[in-house]
Amino acid sequence: MLTFQGTFDFTAEGKGHPRITDSYQLSIRIPEAFPHDLPITLETAGRIPCDRKHHINHDQSLCVGARIRILLELSKKPTLLGYAEKCLIPYLYAMSLNLNYGVPFAFGELAHGTEGEIQDYIEMLGLKTPLEAKQALSLLSVKERVANKQPCPCGCGKRLGTCSFRNRLNAIRQLTSLNWFRANLPH
Repeated sequence: MLTFQGTFDFTAEGKGHPRITDSYQLSIRIPEAFPHDLPITLETAGRIPCDRKHHINHDQSLCVGARIRILLELSKKPTLLGYAEKCLIPYLYAMSLNLNYGVPFAFGELAHGTEGEIQDYIEMLGLKTPLEAKQALSLLSVKERVANKQPCPCGCGKRLGTCSFRNRLNAIRQLTSLNWFRANLPH
């Protein structure tokens, strides 16, 4: 694992919000399997309160988004710069607005933890319920040929292999390894 540590400077603005130039002391751990495995980012100066309200995970890392959403963003630009632009800077910009001006998170926010991830996956996959999302996620943790024999989580009544919903799952399946899905997703 490679670790970058130091001052992270950025300038950003959001629709209806001011342009901000700010900096944070960060430690970014890059796994060997990057971009198919996610960086772990910690704020090291104690500026961001270590609680769920400020989207800090139980291991003190920054919760910059739902894990599959981050993998999806990384697939578009699979570099550290892509991670910084698409995931880290939006989080830090929203945090700066919150800490400096008391503005609620500028880009909206998910519930923290599994509940928030499930809500994001419902939206991302075009599903209706948490149960459907959990069923879809469980299909990502088994081989494609096994998943295709299971009922489709979209509620159509078909097997996954005969429903066009399989294309959505297969696009996500391509983002990383089967073992990653087994280890990282709620079922």
